[in-house]
Amino acid sequence: MPAAIPKPRVLVIVPAWNEQDCIADTVREIRERVTDADLLVVDDGSGDLTTSRARAAGAAVLRLPFNLGVGGAMRAGYRWAYAQGYDVAVQIDADGQHDPSFLKPLVDALEDHDIVIGARFASSDDPYRVRGPRRWAMFLLAAVLSRLAGTRLTDVTSGFRACNRRAMLVFSRHYPAEYLGDTVESLVIALRMKCSITQVPVTMRPRAGGRPSASPFKAAIFLGRAVVALCLALVRRWPATFDEGFHEKIPDSVSEPS
Repeated sequence: MPAAIPKPRVLVIVPAWNEQDCIADTVREIRERVTDADLLVVDDGSGDLTTSRARAAGAAVLRLPFNLGVGGAMRAGYRWAYAQGYDVAVQIDADGQHDPSFLKPLVDALEDHDIVIGARFASSDDPYRVRGPRRWAMFLLAAVLSRLAGTRLTDVTSGFRACNRRAMLVFSRHYPAEYLGDTVESLVIALRMKCSITQVPVTMRPRAGGRPSASPFKAAIFLGRAVVALCLALVRRWPATFDEGFHEKIPDSVSEPS
């Protein structure tokens, strides 16, 4: 009788900064819809009740001493996931925009790829619309990264993504901290490390509460900066491979749910 193939160990990483209005509902929804994965909230130096509400809702929490930005929070999460031996790490935002019911198709697509992006705009009936300079910048970024990846990518700024252990290793060492570098530049780094990337269509929802970290005007400026960061990432030298036996200090101050 053939041996059963063990399921991959999956960790959902939720970066959160001052998300006390959303985090409890987000944690509860993930736990209800994704029963076979563990959940880690990375509190990115919040000054509110994010940590206590996440723990009360049932999440383990890694609390950073000060705000590092999404990229810094995710690098800490990837380091912790890699050190704990997880096979898959999935990023889901704390504000309720990412529907955890799409997690399974993201993880399933990792059978043939290292990174899977949950993409808006991937289907004609997706309700999410972006207009003006922000749309132009996103179109340019997607076009360049699609060419690099050798496949069509429509939403390279999406933070809803899954990665396998190989990509986790890359991200645990070189995950950009700059706003949108955590999405666009990180994909360039992964591609330079020979990681394969694909996307699956998802539907994004409106923010459940709180305030976004950037206004639409600032987001457009940051997207312009992301284009510059993309150009720099393309010319920067990166090592071809990483040693899986590397040793770095891994965050270990994780508080369990109360």
